[in-house]
Amino acid sequence: VILETFKKGKSVVSFNAELEATFGPLLRSKAKESGVGYTLADGDQPGVTLNLYRQVKAMGFIPQVCGNIKGLLDNHRNPATQKRFADSWGMNAEMATNFADGTKIAFEQAAIANATNMSVAQRGMIGLNSTKHVDELTTAFDLEQIERLGGIVDYVVGAKPGPGVFVYATAQDPFSKKYLDYAKLGKGPLYCFYVPYHLLFFEIAFSIARLFDFDDVTLDARFGLKVGVVAIAKEDLDPGDRIDGIGGFKTYGICENFSGILENNLLPMGIAEGCIVKKALRKDQVITFEDVEFDSNSLKHKAHLEQLRILESESSFSLFC
Repeated sequence: VILETFKKGKSVVSFNAELEATFGPLLRSKAKESGVGYTLADGDQPGVTLNLYRQVKAMGFIPQVCGNIKGLLDNHRNPATQKRFADSWGMNAEMATNFADGTKIAFEQAAIANATNMSVAQRGMIGLNSTKHVDELTTAFDLEQIERLGGIVDYVVGAKPGPGVFVYATAQDPFSKKYLDYAKLGKGPLYCFYVPYHLLFFEIAFSIARLFDFDDVTLDARFGLKVGVVAIAKEDLDPGDRIDGIGGFKTYGICENFSGILENNLLPMGIAEGCIVKKALRKDQVITFEDVEFDSNSLKHKAHLEQLRILESESSFSLFC
């Protein structure tokens, strides 16, 4: 629908982090090709985080961690376990599962990484568990590692304020450090900035106005694919099994740096649905292209290859998947 909209000369404001994290570079390229605008919207964690990221940078600080605060994460939740919760809010069980099994937060943080040029510290992110306020967790990260990576995206489970987002940043000069301390943000070296909520569709109007009135993007894959989301077996899978969709019974998604995805030929979560398992896979095993058969004529697989060609033309990596 978005690609057809571009062809008709119309700009798009999307609220689909899963699509952005999977095909963000392709959508950005196609929008430019058609002379229209494209952005992911404010109101969900990625857009809210990018607003905070820009604010922190505008004050002269250096963002080092873009974080997401989760109340629950269990990789093995499925539509059966989430049905009661889904029914209570009038949503489908797959959507509720996507929230609970960690896939959605992976897509969200990947989208943020691709908009900020950040990475993940490890496959799946660090994922701290804590009931503390995020103000109290700045020392839990290895700043030397973070700076070496050029900043990271990550998350915490159970921390306050939920369900908010946060940015940890450093300050360079003594004057800034003095007055950050005066403003009760502590003595560093990491300083915590946070937003304690995201207001869903109520905030989308801001992104519409920014894009159409000011040609200003809330979030897109400005830096290509720094981080992607790869498919992990949620249960033991047998040859002949068909992988279901995001928030299903068969797989969940976790973040991985794009270099690692290419090096290991890992299957992106966003194109895993419909793939047929070729060999036995253990629960929690990462899935590769060699493990599955897929319809090479499907729109998503054609789009995947086109996106890789676009990324190759803009970079130095070689395609082999």
